[in-house]
Amino acid sequence: MKYQDYLREDMRLVTLRILSEMPGYTSNSSVIFEGLTRYGHNPSRDLVKSELLWLEEQGLVLTEDIGTVLVVRLTARGADVAAGRAIVPGVKRPGAGG
Repeated sequence: MKYQDYLREDMRLVTLRILSEMPGYTSNSSVIFEGLTRYGHNPSRDLVKSELLWLEEQGLVLTEDIGTVLVVRLTARGADVAAGRAIVPGVKRPGAGG
């Protein structure tokens, strides 16, 4: 696997985990961008939005475009992937310790 692919899979998992910790399992692309930056990723805001739309295609989140940001809500399937109870190709599996 290319290192860039590994980083993208990790970024997707981190995104799901950020949402799993939010009240109501909901946030927006700007807050997720800041969270990804704190966890060592360096995405553009455009990349964050693209990845959120990819996660929506997989049924892991629901998005609503409100102009400058996407409002994002974690689905039950997304919560299962974040916790390691389900596997989706393209999303890193969490480690055994969480």
